[in-house]
Amino acid sequence: MSSSLSSTIETARLLLRRWRDDDLLPFAALNADPLVMEHFPGVMTRTESDALADRILRHFEQHGFGPWAVEIKGGAPFIGFVGLMVPRFEAHFTPCVEVGWRLAAQHWGHGYATEGAQAALEFAFQFLNLDEVVSMTTPGNWRSIRVMQKLGMSRKLEDDFDHPLLPDSHPLQRHFLYRIRKPEAVANHAESSPQKP
Repeated sequence: MSSSLSSTIETARLLLRRWRDDDLLPFAALNADPLVMEHFPGVMTRTESDALADRILRHFEQHGFGPWAVEIKGGAPFIGFVGLMVPRFEAHFTPCVEVGWRLAAQHWGHGYATEGAQAALEFAFQFLNLDEVVSMTTPGNWRSIRVMQKLGMSRKLEDDFDHPLLPDSHPLQRHFLYRIRKPEAVANHAESSPQKP
């Protein structure tokens, strides 16, 4: 992986880059896909998707990092996002930085989420000098849980929580929290020995 605070993050197969105007249409299609949004409160309209993209841009401006747009080298120019976010809510584990991803369904199953998230974790620990990064999802989202496990993240039962931005009794309110600390990330990276670009 190569990176700096102002440049694209490059992995063996992916570019994690800043957003462009022509990302908005495929992003809206992704957010309107019921399969992609299965573990979120619902699909998004084009207006809601554009508003999310605007929040992402403001996050970059405020924090210097965010959910990067993901491009396949020599392939699809936009397949979703992978990156780092500061949660907009308070919980027992905040303040914190979360690693997360959302990719178009036709690009699932190729390891892109894991590859991009590993690069985001390296950025978090090497460039932001964070001690810990978290990730969260609903209990039924086994695909994302598997990515978290591949990244070397771990879950404790006492960390499970009810998402404060979802109403009581909402079927997706319960969330699992996964954590990874810097030494664990370094060890996991050494064991996985990912390809270098």
